[in-house]
Amino acid sequence: MEIKYEVIFCIVNEGFSEAVMDAARRAGATGGTVMRSRGTANVESEKIFGITVSPQKEIIMMLVDASLRNDILHALYKAIGLDTPGQGIAFALPVDEAVGISLPPTDKPE
Repeated sequence: MEIKYEVIFCIVNEGFSEAVMDAARRAGATGGTVMRSRGTANVESEKIFGITVSPQKEIIMMLVDASLRNDILHALYKAIGLDTPGQGIAFALPVDEAVGISLPPTDKPE
């Protein structure tokens, strides 16, 4: 079974969702959904990763064509990675089925 879509999740400090979407759009994403959340990392995690953990987070979820996954993840890493104020992480998961997606017209007759 060929995977046509992937869902990319990007978790960033509060206030960085626009930076995420700007970078993702430049790499081919068309949109996303922002969910507000709260992180649960502890002081020990801060020592291990060498970062300050902000408890208020935003999770940006984007359904993308599988062929765009690597370009979008790379763009997110450069724009909002752990070494930036957004301190973002991103990952992708395959999507088996999707409905309600508007696809560009094809040249094939139906």
